[in-house]
Amino acid sequence: MSQSQPRALGLATRFAARELRAGLSGFRILIACLALGVAAIAAIGSVRGAIEAGLAREGAAMLGGDAELSLTYRFADAAERAWMQDRATAVSEIAEFRSMAVLGEDRVLTQVKAVDAAYPLIGELTLSPDIPLSQALAGGDLPGAVMAPALIARLGAETGDRVEIGGTAFRLMAALESEPDANASGFSLGPRTLVASGALAGTPLLAPGTLFDSRYRLSLPPGTDLAALEAEAEGRFSDSGIRWRDARNGAPGIQAFVERLSAFLVLVGLAGLAVGGVGVSAAVRAYLAGKIGIIATLKTLGASGRVILLTYGLQIGALSLIGILLGLALGALLPLLVAPILSALLPVPAEFGLYPGALAEAALYGALTAALFTLWPLARVEEIRAAQLFRDPGAGQALPRPAFLAVLVLLALALAGSAALLSGAASLTLWAFAGILAALLLLALAARALRAAAARLGALSRGRPALRWSLAAIAGPGTEVLPVILSLGLGLSVLASVGQIDGNMRAAIAEELPSRAPSFFAVDIQPDQIPAFLERTEGDAAVSRVDRAPMLRGVITRINGAPAREVAGDHWVLRGDRGVSYAGALPDNTTVTSGTWWPEGYSGPPQVSVSAEEGAELGLKLGDRLTVNILGRDIEAEITSFREVDFSTAGMGFILVMNEAALAGAPHSWIATIYAERAAEAPLLRDLGRDFPNVTAISVREAIALVTDLLDSIAAATSWGAAITLVTGFLVLIGAALSGERARAYEAAVLKSLGASRARILASFALRAALMGAGAGLVALLAGILGAWAICHFVLETSYAVIWPNALAVVLGGLALNLAAGLIFAWRPLSVRPAQVLRAQD
Repeated sequence: MSQSQPRALGLATRFAARELRAGLSGFRILIACLALGVAAIAAIGSVRGAIEAGLAREGAAMLGGDAELSLTYRFADAAERAWMQDRATAVSEIAEFRSMAVLGEDRVLTQVKAVDAAYPLIGELTLSPDIPLSQALAGGDLPGAVMAPALIARLGAETGDRVEIGGTAFRLMAALESEPDANASGFSLGPRTLVASGALAGTPLLAPGTLFDSRYRLSLPPGTDLAALEAEAEGRFSDSGIRWRDARNGAPGIQAFVERLSAFLVLVGLAGLAVGGVGVSAAVRAYLAGKIGIIATLKTLGASGRVILLTYGLQIGALSLIGILLGLALGALLPLLVAPILSALLPVPAEFGLYPGALAEAALYGALTAALFTLWPLARVEEIRAAQLFRDPGAGQALPRPAFLAVLVLLALALAGSAALLSGAASLTLWAFAGILAALLLLALAARALRAAAARLGALSRGRPALRWSLAAIAGPGTEVLPVILSLGLGLSVLASVGQIDGNMRAAIAEELPSRAPSFFAVDIQPDQIPAFLERTEGDAAVSRVDRAPMLRGVITRINGAPAREVAGDHWVLRGDRGVSYAGALPDNTTVTSGTWWPEGYSGPPQVSVSAEEGAELGLKLGDRLTVNILGRDIEAEITSFREVDFSTAGMGFILVMNEAALAGAPHSWIATIYAERAAEAPLLRDLGRDFPNVTAISVREAIALVTDLLDSIAAATSWGAAITLVTGFLVLIGAALSGERARAYEAAVLKSLGASRARILASFALRAALMGAGAGLVALLAGILGAWAICHFVLETSYAVIWPNALAVVLGGLALNLAAGLIFAWRPLSVRPAQVLRAQD
């Protein structure tokens, strides 16, 4: 370091300290913007940390054991049971399936869990009345059952009632108030019923070919290496279809959902920080404009550009640090304050506390944002000559030196890279950053266009003084257009995107899907029941269509002899089991995109037809060989065709369809989809339940209602995040209004001196604010529509239509917010006496 550098730093430190003694005047908005953005991200990260800590702490209890091995459509064989018994201190066998609970004429879908005497290995159930689970499941004259309160209410049942499940009678013994492993099974379409495994022996509920999952919970010796045991299990049972889970991730579906939702909310928080960054930049610009005399004096006295840059850089850095620290304190304390409320609302355990990782992430984002948005106005000051500053208050509009531009690019890359790395959703984060950058550029161009349009329209507004004055103020130097359009526009863009995406998802699920989707799925239809089933459904005039197919489940274990995941990665098709069917001749409404379908009656080596879209994603081609484990048996089949499968209609679709002879002898059931008029659904459901008690009918409307409820919670969370962005934007508007207050006071004084009334001056201020707000709203609407279309089209792969009520609300919201901010800070300039203002300008 040269001698001049320490001296420059020492001088800058003394100058900065003297200036900071004047207080925080001019920097309150900067501090508030940074604090709010950092607080939002810190709070989101702290809640995520609390949930992850709760899941880790309660992982074994939520799973129901230290580890779990699960199978589809079959129970473990003798060798598999022996392996588990050799390594565990206790093993509990559970079977789960869907069925219909029947009481009188009422039929309700339920998720049945058949448990053994060892259940639960970890944790406690709570029953009402408070009796032991073994006593409740033993029953009396009939096997006992316990049901979730929601199921009991829907059936109108009472303790002691005789209830049928899949045609098997049970005595309702108690209400299931809580179960330790309630979240281990993931998404469920029906409330829970618990019965004893022994009560199902000899019933059709767990007959060969029915749809059920078997789960084996293991209690392991203390100190067991779960990772090593998992590797051993996967090596031993890699081709048997067994799936492993353990206490390290007791509820993977919930944890994945929390991570994705929090990643999205962090992105919304970063958008809020970007809005706050605009306010930070505007505050720095306004502050430096007010220091022109001091900067000019320092330069005439020989201060170098480096000293000037360091002086104000140190000031702004110190004040930014205050904003970040305030945000961290608020973001850490807020989850602790609302912990009792959140704990009651969350369906999973949460351990609220201070999470340094979440706070460090928020601090990093805040520091990078502050540096990114303050360096530009600071860098421009360094190169300005003192004579320019005295002569032209608007000087200093040139670009910073290339070195500063390079640092700005590096800061932007560091912010995007760190967010991509820390969010856990790198692709989503980078696309979001690209969207924010595109929105900022679009808004900056819109601000320039608005100024140009105001300049052109000013000449056409003769006879309308208030409009002419407002247009002249928008087009003139020192205008507030850029910070207003950027801050308000970006906040509204986020809100518009969230509203458009939510509206389109709801439309697709609640409006479009029911019009194309079947009324019911019927599962567990036994082969000998098909003729009678079709007679009842196809013979009903209100039923327009019935599709049916044999149904098995299989796990793709190998591709061309190599482990499937080594060949195709972690694709969703390879995660667990998938539906498999068989057919002879080419089924109706099936379109083969490449290859050829096997001839009817084909009995040669196994062949398989694969869904074209998923096959392309897996990198499959004609002639490849797939090994599929079905009921513990490996079947290797050659891919001879690809076909179109449209899962968006909620109809019947299989990733894999094999030739009929390939699955000959495999026990299986059938699945059917029924398309019926809404008025016919209840009678149809009643008759199917009476004639086919083992058949489970799943209402698509009820499934849609569950998904809609989930969307409500997601929309609420994202809307709150977007609202924080908008609040930050409103703070920036206040800052812009405050920074322009002196100019408005001078303008009002001149107009009053020329005879203008206070009402007409106020009208010009209101028109100015309304025009800028409407401009920001219109551009935000365009950006929001484009962003929402891109996400719906490329990510969600759904149709898109503009939700106009939401769109109009965005435009009106922008107009109203800026009008409110403008009017709030218009009264003081109007109340100042003209002589006082004009004398101060001399």
